[in-house]
Amino acid sequence: MKAAVVVTPGTISVETVPDPTPGPLDVVVRPAAVGICGTDLHIMDGEFAPSFPIVPGHEFAGEIVAVGGQVAGFAVGDQVAVDPSLYCGYCYYCKRARGNQCENWNAIGVTRAGGAAEFVAAPAANLFKLPPHLAARDAVLIEPLSCAVRGFDVLPRRMADNFLIYGSGTMGLMMLELAKRAGAATVSMVDLNPERLETARRLGCSAAVTSAEELAAPRGWDVVIDCTGAAPAIRDGLARVGRGGTFLQFGVSAYDARVEIEPYEIYRREITITGSMAVLHSFDRAGELMAAGVLAPEIFISHRFPLDSYPQALEQFRAGVGRKTVVEP
Repeated sequence: MKAAVVVTPGTISVETVPDPTPGPLDVVVRPAAVGICGTDLHIMDGEFAPSFPIVPGHEFAGEIVAVGGQVAGFAVGDQVAVDPSLYCGYCYYCKRARGNQCENWNAIGVTRAGGAAEFVAAPAANLFKLPPHLAARDAVLIEPLSCAVRGFDVLPRRMADNFLIYGSGTMGLMMLELAKRAGAATVSMVDLNPERLETARRLGCSAAVTSAEELAAPRGWDVVIDCTGAAPAIRDGLARVGRGGTFLQFGVSAYDARVEIEPYEIYRREITITGSMAVLHSFDRAGELMAAGVLAPEIFISHRFPLDSYPQALEQFRAGVGRKTVVEP
């Protein structure tokens, strides 16, 4: 029997549940760390997960402790990060290489028992084997980084673009790091949290402000990215896209969030508005970037909690304290 966090809307408990058993093509992982993100708040609020109770935790990495009989290339003791995405492979979108839009989409930690536990089962096909120098407790950053990589996949590939990013939490800071490496001329950050803005400055952004009004950009920005999901930020960002520019909705909004748009301005300025949902053929690339040192774990991970403190960790994240908060089962 294992200890696991069990969530129903409005309640969190740590309970003893049966150990997972690997299927023929599965492994069982002992998580070294599991990250908390906005999706976990949505689950706590009764969204995303199709049924409750659920063991959360879709960002995790750890050690393989059991392997299925048909697993090849992985063994007990391997350190791995796990892509939580579970695609059917046969629906309309999967056949068109759009698995993140799968009509039968599932995910570890969202629709199936996740990594906020002592043990979790996962398909061997979803594993990224960690190099010896990358600790599993730091490799928990690979999953959110893979979402950021997917975000850049839908953006234009132009050198010397000027970026404006709303939100300097974990995802905004990851977008900052990727923009710097993608050839951005400038990357400006907007956030209401002074501590997070200071981290953005530490990572080398061009400007870190509490309002885009503080920035001089008479032609607007080439790329505007919302990492907040907050309607006021989205509304402000849409108005600041320059001619021929792109607005990326990356932050996860509440289901009932609404923002007015100006169709004439989209037409006149030839603005592209696009979105990016989770992971799509980006997990291994994020693992390679992480192994190459694109992110500094000591900067990105601000708090680590034991498993039985998951409720406190989640509430701290909800309050906007720190950067990436992880739980170590």
